[in-house]
Formats: sequence, C-alpha cells, structure tokens
Amino acid sequence: MPNIKPSSALRNNYNEISAFCHQYGEPVYITKNGAGDLAVLSIEAYERLAGRHELYTLLEHGLEDVRAGRGEPAEQVFDKMTEDLECGIL
Repeated sequence: MPNIKPSSALRNNYNEISAFCHQYGEPVYITKNGAGDLAVLSIEAYERLAGRHELYTLLEHGLEDVRAGRGEPAEQVFDKMTEDLECGIL
C-alpha cells in the first residue's frame, strides 16, 4: 500500500519519512493541495531504480540491433571474450 503524506509532513516529519524510505526501500508520495506532487525515496532505492532503467535501455538497444541484423552469433562473442581474458585484455 503506498505511503502518502501531505507536503507539510515532509517539512514537519522529515526524519520519520527518511527512516521509512531507508527501512522499507519504498517511496513516500507527497501531495500538494490534495494532488500528487513528489515521490521521495532513499538514495539506495533511487540508484537501484536508475540501474534497472539503464539495464532495460541497454537490453532494448541490443534487441534493436538483433532486429536490424547487426551483431554476431553468441558463440563468436564468447570465443572472443575468452581470448581477450587469456591475453589479459579484459
């Protein structure tokens, strides 16, 4: 269930909101005049979310390359990586 607080709670209960975000890894939704305005979350939760977004973006780029016929068979890629590891390049 989302944790929703008015904007005054952010000002008056910052420590409580911060503790919740760190303890549960969930955002606190802040309203302004009864409407959604902000989502507050811990740095750790934000970094996980941003990392997931970056991964999904890279996967989508890879799928676009496959659809366009760009790329190499996986076996060739793994062979090249093995060679690079053995040579100390990776």
